[in-house]
Amino acid sequence: MNENMYQTDNPRDSSVFTVSDLNKRAKQLLEITFSSVRVEGEISNLSRPSSGHWYFTLKDAGAQVRCAMFRSRTAGLKFQPKEGDQVELRAKVSLYENRGDYQLIVDNMKPAGEGALLLAFEQLKRKLTAEGLFEQERKRPLPPAQSVKRIAIVTSPTGAAIHDMITVLKRRWPMIEVNVYPTAVQGKDAPQQIINALARANRDAANNPDQAADVVIVGRGGGSLEDLWSFNDEAVARAIVASTLPVISAVGHEVDFTIADFVADVRAPTPSAAAEIISPDGSQLLKHVRDYQQRLVRTQRDVLTHQRRQLNQLTSRLRSPQQLLQTQAQRLDQLEIRLQRAMQLRTHEPSEKLLRLKQALEHMHPQKGLDQHQRQLTQLSERIKRAMNLGLETKKKELISGVRLLNSVSPLEVLSRGYSITQTENGKVVHSTQDVKTGDTLETRLHSGKVISKVTDIHHD
Repeated sequence: MNENMYQTDNPRDSSVFTVSDLNKRAKQLLEITFSSVRVEGEISNLSRPSSGHWYFTLKDAGAQVRCAMFRSRTAGLKFQPKEGDQVELRAKVSLYENRGDYQLIVDNMKPAGEGALLLAFEQLKRKLTAEGLFEQERKRPLPPAQSVKRIAIVTSPTGAAIHDMITVLKRRWPMIEVNVYPTAVQGKDAPQQIINALARANRDAANNPDQAADVVIVGRGGGSLEDLWSFNDEAVARAIVASTLPVISAVGHEVDFTIADFVADVRAPTPSAAAEIISPDGSQLLKHVRDYQQRLVRTQRDVLTHQRRQLNQLTSRLRSPQQLLQTQAQRLDQLEIRLQRAMQLRTHEPSEKLLRLKQALEHMHPQKGLDQHQRQLTQLSERIKRAMNLGLETKKKELISGVRLLNSVSPLEVLSRGYSITQTENGKVVHSTQDVKTGDTLETRLHSGKVISKVTDIHHD
């Protein structure tokens, strides 16, 4: 190759760039052309220095690109990404001038495929709702916590959830036996493993009823929507519905909801809460036992006190045989005295009866009857005379009172007080000037005599 072809007459030809200028121009061109893009890929080589900035590589099956997300943007994220997460970025394309590395400056990040997962979740939820699998009437009641002897737990044997549940059970009611049916709770194989574990728990209960679990807890700890997706699997939901044992769903945190929560007989907000739901509180039961013990002691003491009081009362009422004999002897003496009196009465009764008959005959002599009737006749005659005199006197007083009353209302009596009565020729009493007219002859009666007059003039009030 001829070296002269790279030589120019002007050593400072404007078409020749320095490395810095080239990187700067490339950076400007990239940032203007790709000011905002959305890119999906898998996180790898994630680094979180103390500055708060994040640096990582976004890759897919065929390529990768460096990424930077500064602290002002990372602080606003609602989740913490980790190695292997599939994410969707909103970023601008830039260039790190010092190394000439092409990179993405990330403004926002969210888990990739979350929208599709949420859509699938809602579709399955509507389907199972239409089939009635969420209805409360279909669900089985949990046994009382005090009667639970054995629990089957379907979860990861190495996760935090099993540790939390066992810790709660040991603290509250260590007598409960726990059978763990290990299974994956995340990944593509997890749904089938959960189904198999549920089937084993039910099969063990059917084959050995004496060792059967009273309830099954299915769950895991918290995580992203993708992490919990095994519990949104339709086959898992139908396996929970088909279980002959009551099922408690304990998936994630209180804010997490899965299809398993809706089809299970009971949803617990956390695995620890599931352990509390199905186990009695030993300390509380012990307190109840102590309370019952104290009440029993008080009741027994009260019963003993009452019985002792009754015993004292009965003891005070007991009599010695000597007292009973004395009482019976006294009663025998009284009966003997009454017998003697009765015999005396029987002896004197005939003579007394004869005396009474004699007195009765004397009382019934005819002369005594005549004398008595004569006295009654005399008394009645005197009473009739007094009654007649009293009646005549009363009638006389009534007559005098009536005469006085008639006299008080007599017209003559009124005339004697200076009044007069004026009548027309035909005898009609004149009450007002309307009863007469000029030329009429009037007759005026006085207390003594009367006056005849003629009307010459009439004055109306």
